[in-house]
This record gives sequence, structure tokens and C-alpha cells, in this order.
Amino acid sequence: MQQDNYYDPRRRPPERRDYGERRPSDRRDYGERRPSDRRDYGERRSSSRSSYRDDREPPRRPRTNHRSAGRTAGFVLLYVAAVIGVSILLACVGWTAAGDVLALNKAYKEVTFTVSPGEEFDSVVDRMKEEGLIEYKLLFNIFASVTHKKDSVAAGTYSLNTDMDYRALLAGVRANSANRSQVQVTIPEGYNIDQIFALLVEKGVANSTDELKEAAANHDYAFSFLEDIPLGDYRRLEGYLMPDTYTFYTPHDPVLALNKLMVYFDSQMTEDLMSQVESSGYTLHEILTIASLIEREATSTDRTEVSAVIHNRLKNTSATQGLLQVDATLVYINGGKEPTEADKSIDSPYNTYKYPGLPPTPIANPGMEAIVAALHPADSKNYYYALGDDDVHHFFKTYDQLQKFIASQERYK
Repeated sequence: MQQDNYYDPRRRPPERRDYGERRPSDRRDYGERRPSDRRDYGERRSSSRSSYRDDREPPRRPRTNHRSAGRTAGFVLLYVAAVIGVSILLACVGWTAAGDVLALNKAYKEVTFTVSPGEEFDSVVDRMKEEGLIEYKLLFNIFASVTHKKDSVAAGTYSLNTDMDYRALLAGVRANSANRSQVQVTIPEGYNIDQIFALLVEKGVANSTDELKEAAANHDYAFSFLEDIPLGDYRRLEGYLMPDTYTFYTPHDPVLALNKLMVYFDSQMTEDLMSQVESSGYTLHEILTIASLIEREATSTDRTEVSAVIHNRLKNTSATQGLLQVDATLVYINGGKEPTEADKSIDSPYNTYKYPGLPPTPIANPGMEAIVAALHPADSKNYYYALGDDDVHHFFKTYDQLQKFIASQERYK
């Protein structure tokens, strides 16, 4: 082989292109592969590696972030604990509230509870809390509002206890409540209207005598025996408040309390008794006036005898100039004191030493025995009587007989 031929430049292979200075087109083909090319290449590599690993290595498990998983589990546990805690708290609050609403697990206590006239509902609730009847004032207020019971609370005295739930407590302070406290009051025969009013106030039936006087003077009661008696003076009911033992609420409505007494009076004035009044020649009002004088003057053994003296003086006005001269009328106008000679000069239509005939109204409220005695006096001609040293009334036909008796008694010396 000849060297010249070997080194002949014409026979050299073409020069290699410098790949460090590729043309833009070359660079695009190899340095800036298209996405599709890159994906194909990557997939081929992945496929190749995958097949290689399948042959040489077992598959690897996915890498787990243990720190992130633990943090998530902690949050979950904290949330669950919070939910459970709140649930327990709400359950405890709900149970406690339900216990107050339903009166559960309370120590027994009985309370005499008085609602004053015009007292605000909030004040009533405050005092229920103080007495231990309720625990939660706001809850009680909400319950009363929802059940529309706030306006049903009525003035009065009630017997309440801690076994009563919210509904029972609200029902227990209503006007017609069975828990409303009651009191029995015995009105003695011969009490006048002022004494009866004072007794009713003393027993808690009324708050004041003024409200009773107002009810007596100005309320138009539906009784036929009051039709001819004008309104305006509370004494117009004198004689019609029948003595007996009554049961009242504490307090009781003044009008209803007085009405109760007159309902009983009306029931006692039977048709037979009213026919006797008509036959007597007197009106019912006059019979009650005579009966009130008998009630205040007589004892249980001499009612008809005292009645006879009054009737005799009313019929035969010439014997005493028509003057009844009953000391009980002086007591009525002097404020209940022992009568004196000076009292006989008091200028009052009730002064039977000064004005003839019956006083304008009864001076007391008589019982049935005095009313019957007024209708049926004893058959006698006596015009006078006086109390002896033996505390018994003695009766006389003449004034001289009376004076001799008085002179013989130590009590008049």
C-alpha cells in the first residue's frame, strides 16, 4: 500500500461537524425536544427501568410522611375530646335546668307566699328565688313568657312548696288557685260594721278598712233588700252582714268578701220569714234595726222581753214621748265607750235619748235569734228595764217602779 494514496486529502473522510456549535435547527432537534418527544423518551426510560426493576428488585412501598400523619391524628383526638366535653357540659346544664323546671331532687320546704296588690312579676320571681322555690330566675321568666302565665299572678297569700314545678308554681299563685291560703273568721252577733271591718283586716282578709268602706259605699250589690238604700255611705250595709263563721282567702276581694256575708243573710231570710216581716207592719230595714237594738241590749234569755219594751214604746209614744232611750245607741255614736249623761245630749239621729223613734239604720248586725225576737216580742206591757246587781235585766211597767229599783241597787249608787 502506498502512503501517498493513504494520505491523499481527497480521499479523507468528510470532516466532522463541531457539535459544540450546532445550528439553530440542530439545536431545536436535539437540545429543545418537543414535549411529545420528551414524554416518549421518559416513558421509554420509565418502561425500561420498570422492566429492569421487575427483574432485579422487589417493588418499593410509597414513602409515608409519619410526622404529618401524627399531627392529624392529634387534631382529631383533640376535636373528639372537645366535642365530648362540651356534650357532657351541656348535658349537666340541661339536667340541672330540667331539675329546676320539673322540681327534681329538691329538699322539701313549705312556704307561705304572699303576692302584694300591684306587685311586679320580677319582684315575685326574686322572692321565689329567695325562698328556694326556684333556682334560675331567667329560666323561670322564659317559661312564664312562653306559657303566657305572667299576667295570671294575683294578689293573695298562697301555700307553696319545693315539690311544685314551674307550671304548678305559676298555677299556684292565680286568683282561683287551690293553694291560696284561707282563714276562718267568726263574726260575733252584735258586731257593728266598723268592728267587722277591723276584724277582717286583722285576719288578713282585707288590706285596709278603707277598701272595705269603699266596697260597701259604692258597689251596687245585686240584692233586692238593698234596692231602696242609696249608694255613698258605707253604713248602708249595717244590719245586713250576717254574723257567722266564714272562710275567706287572704286577702279576699273586698266586694266578694262583703258579698259572701250578704249571700248568707239572703239565704237565711226565707220566704216564711219574709212573710212574717210583711205581717209585722214594719219593713225589713226596720225589723233589722229593732233586732240590732235587741242584740246590743239583751242577753240570750231576755231578747223577747227587751223586744216587747221597744215595740211598746214605738206603738204608745205618749208613755215616753216616743223616745226609745236605748244606751246602745249612745255607744254607737260615742266611739264604743261606756255611755255618760253628757252623751245623751249628742246631736245625732242615732241618739234615742234625743230623737224619737228608730235610728236611721241598724246599729249592729244581728243574728237570727235577735231577728226572730224582733218579729215576735213577748206579750207584756213593760216600758222600762234596768240591769240589777245580779247582772240580770229587770222589767217594769212604770217609771216609778224603775226608779225604786235603781235606788235599791248598789251599782247605781
